[in-house]
Amino acid sequence: MGWIRSALFQAGMILSLVAFALLAPLTLPLSFKYRYGFLTRWGAVVLWWLRVTCGVRYRVEGAEHIPHTPTVVLAKHQSTWETIALQRVLPPQTWVLKRELLRLPFFGWALALLRPIAIDRAAGRRALAQLLEQGAERLKQGIWVIVFPEGTRTAPGTRGRYNIGGAMLAEKTGTPALPVAHNAGEFWPRNSFLKRPGVITVVIGPPIATAGRKAGEINAEAEAWIEETMARISQATAVPATAAS
Repeated sequence: MGWIRSALFQAGMILSLVAFALLAPLTLPLSFKYRYGFLTRWGAVVLWWLRVTCGVRYRVEGAEHIPHTPTVVLAKHQSTWETIALQRVLPPQTWVLKRELLRLPFFGWALALLRPIAIDRAAGRRALAQLLEQGAERLKQGIWVIVFPEGTRTAPGTRGRYNIGGAMLAEKTGTPALPVAHNAGEFWPRNSFLKRPGVITVVIGPPIATAGRKAGEINAEAEAWIEETMARISQATAVPATAAS
């Protein structure tokens, strides 16, 4: 049944993606606020369909830590799930991502309308300069910036190298850095077709002050908090589905 449920989910996700992508050009005359509001409804559809077909729900701890001003988010990266779900958990946002994603049919077309910071990872310093310039611009426009410091998805129980770009953006702009941990990889594993029923735990940490601090210090504090929190949350701590979203 797990394979059948996962197949139903995959089919529904793709069909809904095509539908939203075909409607995406109609949002071009709209401001970012309204364009974002419409296009990210796809994420709500996907999370609902994931719950219906695969029994995957989620809960959020620490919502009281979400600032009222644009923020740089430093988030754990384990799954595709968090790239969708953070749209529902946090205010209007954009993402630092590899530019190859914009070339994907349908998904990339719609994604390009949400003003992502699409970088060439092989570009080194030029990619970092792009992140700092465009990230500062997005923050001034009231758009949150989501950064996955590890750069690529990691398996549960492991960590990647925490790149410093997001912390540098926070330092340069004087913006708080908001650490986010979650265990989505236990239920929607990377590179896996099969989804596992259960409750994903998302934990939002206290904002990290950046005034007068160096990027390395900010990055180290975010990494320590995220990894300590990852050690605490696991599949064994999942709550009954009735308590989750």
